[in-house]
Amino acid sequence: MSRQDTAHGTPAAIGEALYGLATRAARRLPRDMSLTSAATLATLERTGPRRITDLAAVEGVTQPAMTSLVRVMEESGLVERRGDASDRRVTLVCLTEAGASYVRTRRRAGVDAFERLIGGLTRDEVEALAAALPALKHLAELESRDREGPGR
Repeated sequence: MSRQDTAHGTPAAIGEALYGLATRAARRLPRDMSLTSAATLATLERTGPRRITDLAAVEGVTQPAMTSLVRVMEESGLVERRGDASDRRVTLVCLTEAGASYVRTRRRAGVDAFERLIGGLTRDEVEALAAALPALKHLAELESRDREGPGR
C-alpha cells in the first residue's frame, strides 16, 4: 500500500481505521456465545422473525449450521419457532424477551466501552466524531442493506 493510500481522509485510510476499531471491539465482547449466534440475535432484533434459510444467508453460514445454532439458542430460551400466519408451511425464528434482553445488554456494554474510550479524546476529536455521525450512520445503513441483500 502506498503512502497516498493511507493519507488522512482517503477511503482506504478510513476503512483501515474502522476495520481496526471493529476488530478490536469484537475481541472485547463477552465470550458467552459465538459471534454468529450474537449476530443472528441482533438480526432478529433488527428485522423481526425470519426463516432459517434467510438467517443462514444473512449470517453467511450453511442452512444445517443455522438449524443447529437456532436449536441451541432455542434450548437457551433466546429464540422460539413459530408458524407463519401467511404460509402455514413456513416456520419462523423469533426472538424471545430473553433474547431481546440479551441483545440490549450486549449493545449497552459495547456503547459503554466506546463511551469510556471517547472520554479519553480531546474536545476537538470528540467534535470531529460528532460531525462524522451522519456519515457513520449512513455507512451502517449501507452495510445492513448490503448484508441482508435486495428485497429483504
